[in-house]
Amino acid sequence: MKIIAFGASTSSTSINKALANYTANLIEGAEVIVLDLNKYDVPMFSEDLEKEIGHAAGAKEFLDDLATADAFVISYAEHNGHYPAAYKNLFDWASRIERKVFNDKPAIYLATSPGPGGAQSVLSAATASAPHFGADLKASVSVPSFYDNFNSESGEITNQQIRDELKQATNLIA
Repeated sequence: MKIIAFGASTSSTSINKALANYTANLIEGAEVIVLDLNKYDVPMFSEDLEKEIGHAAGAKEFLDDLATADAFVISYAEHNGHYPAAYKNLFDWASRIERKVFNDKPAIYLATSPGPGGAQSVLSAATASAPHFGADLKASVSVPSFYDNFNSESGEITNQQIRDELKQATNLIA
């Protein structure tokens, strides 16, 4: 089973990318590919620009990479209660090419933040929109207070309850 994992963030030190990587690797025997969203260069979306250039090459490349997956583990960063602009822009371009961005494949949605809210606002939005974009959502998990619950040196969740919740989620796509 090939799992595509990514943090919906362009930060080089993304805690959401770390969480997605950790969670995807809980799936025994899976080949895990962690995407870096910085790889997909797209201009700021507008219908006028779309008419001018057609489909953005970076969005096509993103969709091509997603198409190779058997399942997804995505952790959503939250900027002021919403998707980060860079992810939303890439997603907007991709969804103009293929509305079912996730091709009806199984997915686990995650979100985390340094604070106690665990990026629940963006996770709620992502979860609500999942069926519209071809994600067969199996589970969603919010991880609050990331730095209190994750050991950066070992790359592991330290809170047993959260570990158990993430393992239960991965069992749904294993």
